[in-house]
Amino acid sequence: MALEPAPGWPEGTSLDTLNARSDGTLMASLGIVFTELGDGYLRATMPVDARTHQPYGLLHGGASVALAETLGSSAGMLMAGGHAVVGLEINANHLRAVRSGLVTGTARPLHLGRSTQVWEIAIEDAAGHPVCISRLTLAVLPRPPASGAAPAA
Repeated sequence: MALEPAPGWPEGTSLDTLNARSDGTLMASLGIVFTELGDGYLRATMPVDARTHQPYGLLHGGASVALAETLGSSAGMLMAGGHAVVGLEINANHLRAVRSGLVTGTARPLHLGRSTQVWEIAIEDAAGHPVCISRLTLAVLPRPPASGAAPAA
């Protein structure tokens, strides 16, 4: 599938801002760090350690999916022109086992529409070998969904 033309990230977008939004979230718990805003891609790393292992000491597939959804959703939010994005569907093919070190994910757009976006996220090990390939479909919403917090009594 052909990729969309490289998106121009909104003015003022920074890695510091993206990383600050992760405080107190799953991303912080898993050690996900945004590392690069390139020409048409967003990149982040995640450690492969006790936080992200499954019982056999390998990178948990769910952790790879969490990295993929983090990258795709964050990139999608940046490209949504002030609208919110939420995940509709994600798939992942796990290609290689990893026991330690860092994995790096890179999100690139496949489709940037008014009501949906589709992102491809490739995750590699430290040697550049493919670990996981994922595709994320996002819905573009006119405003963020309501908070999950219970209303005040």
